[in-house]
Amino acid sequence: MSAKNYSLGQVGDYEIKQLKVFKTVVDCGGFSAAETSLNIGRSTISLHISSLESRLNLTLCKRGRGGFSLTEEGEIIYKMTDNLLESLDTFRTTVNNLNASLTGQLRIALSDAISLDPRSRFPELVQRFAEQAPDVSITTNVSSMANIERMILNDEADIGFIPYHRKLEGLDYVHLYHDICHLYCGKNHGLVAMDASQQEALVNSFPATHAGLKPHEAMSEQIAPLKLAAISYFYDSRLALILSGQYIGFLPELYAQPYLQKGEVVKVLPESRHYSLGVAVICKKTSQPNKPRELFLSVLHQTVEEFEVAPY
Repeated sequence: MSAKNYSLGQVGDYEIKQLKVFKTVVDCGGFSAAETSLNIGRSTISLHISSLESRLNLTLCKRGRGGFSLTEEGEIIYKMTDNLLESLDTFRTTVNNLNASLTGQLRIALSDAISLDPRSRFPELVQRFAEQAPDVSITTNVSSMANIERMILNDEADIGFIPYHRKLEGLDYVHLYHDICHLYCGKNHGLVAMDASQQEALVNSFPATHAGLKPHEAMSEQIAPLKLAAISYFYDSRLALILSGQYIGFLPELYAQPYLQKGEVVKVLPESRHYSLGVAVICKKTSQPNKPRELFLSVLHQTVEEFEVAPY
């Protein structure tokens, strides 16, 4: 596709949009996988990539029966795109934060039910932040822990609230609280009629639902022996599977309490089948100024009287 005398010329907003589409496709591993992230159809994605290839006069990727892969030129363009988009984000953030007043946006990503957990004090944090920065637009998003980590590291979000499973070098952590997660089954599950010795002997033979994450050591010791049969990251869908009576699974004690009180779920071997799960606020380690993020972290430290140490 290349020509000896080809010159790219000026790069505008449309090309940058196409480069963002290209980067997302590569990050997701293909056109189909990128549909959800981009919220556009595969044919539209293909059109963007084809237009970008024509604009650059390069073949960037191979797609077909053999799957999706980058060409040598595509690898180079992907790395350059990553650098370009990061520079643009840095420029935007720096300009916003050089203003005398707090403006721009604060992007917060939360995992599962953390925003409504009273221990997170999230509504109070938002109230205090909004009072001090009324001109800052707040955007919230709910996603999985792994995706929130990726969003923070890629500057797609400023603050994250996540279950703490691991520590990544590029992130700072503020530990809020920890949950005790017990093993539960539905009220009509076969384990309910068994005594503790029978449950201990048979519990690992029943289908179990789990988050689908690589757990920390204490959590792994509890989950690994189970008959893992269904992946369900979010608590609501995991609870639904447990309520079906077909699966057992771990849930945070506070989250499961209302269903336990109504007799809809039952704890299984509560003395031995449990683990601790920390919850933390994360942000990216960076020297770049970000006044909304810095204010939110300041409000966090003013609001929470005592922070926990990581439970593992």
